[in-house]
Amino acid sequence: MFKNKKINFLAIGDLATDAFIKIKDAETKCDLHGEKCVLCLNFGGKIPYESVDVCDATGNASNVAIGASKLGLNASVLSYLGDDETAKRSMKVLKKEKVNTSYIKRVKNFVSNYHYVLWYKTDRTILTKHTEFPYSLPAKMKTPDWIYLTSLASNSLSYQEEIIGYLKNNKNISLVFQPGTYQIKLGVEKLKDIYENTKIFLCNFEEAQKVLNSNEENIPTLLKMIYNLGPKIVVITNNIRGAHAYDGKDVWFVGALPQTPVESTGAGDAFSSAFSSALILNKNIEDAMLWGAINARSVVSEIGPQKGLLTKEQLEKYFVNIPENLKAKKLN
Repeated sequence: MFKNKKINFLAIGDLATDAFIKIKDAETKCDLHGEKCVLCLNFGGKIPYESVDVCDATGNASNVAIGASKLGLNASVLSYLGDDETAKRSMKVLKKEKVNTSYIKRVKNFVSNYHYVLWYKTDRTILTKHTEFPYSLPAKMKTPDWIYLTSLASNSLSYQEEIIGYLKNNKNISLVFQPGTYQIKLGVEKLKDIYENTKIFLCNFEEAQKVLNSNEENIPTLLKMIYNLGPKIVVITNNIRGAHAYDGKDVWFVGALPQTPVESTGAGDAFSSAFSSALILNKNIEDAMLWGAINARSVVSEIGPQKGLLTKEQLEKYFVNIPENLKAKKLN
């Protein structure tokens, strides 16, 4: 199916399976501003749960690739899986979603990533563990139009240096960077070349502060600080508070669209895949932000990060009916 097709969108990052465990005997405690919340459970006791929903082929790379595929791009994933039943199920999901799996390598004696999601009310806390796979780029690979680099394990620094070398030798490729936990921990200096070669950078508000090692709370200021690291377009999402973008000239804002959420996993990936896909399809930033907001609203209406992802036809149908007051706006 993909043999002779040009790859528009190559997502590089770890895959996982998520088990959503719905709990009710818990509580959250937050600071005076209703932020920095912690989930509290009865320590040492038995915690009843209501249900478990297992979602295969998750993780940032898979989520955004499936999102891009639904929006009409020829999407591929470059990743690693173990030699186990979890891997088989994930491969089946990706093929069903028309994502090219040619660059997914299954490694013997390794275990596929499996995450446990504690789902309480509409939010979640994720227990993660990244298997340290033997990362390397394939010897032969079709040159994609775009690379979407995201979450990798802690042993991935040399792999990311290899990716940068590949980008420098293929300057026609555009890079989207959505850093994961370990990439943020590595720090800006170690990933300096990645930031400087990034066309679109995406993260949430808390991640932006960690990237910059800053307590700055003004999002337009954070946008400009990250822009100064090299990316050409910077996007910061902020949960139900909406999202901001900056292109070196203008700051844009789109609010979260009205929706009663079921649970919030994957909202950021849904926004990011739709925003990036819109720009790849030659939409402007204003429309791309609304694409992101529409896709995120749909995803939080379902369990897991992928059930609510929209096709291009579905998204455009919502797009034309959005009231003027909910569209993205230029702030300056």
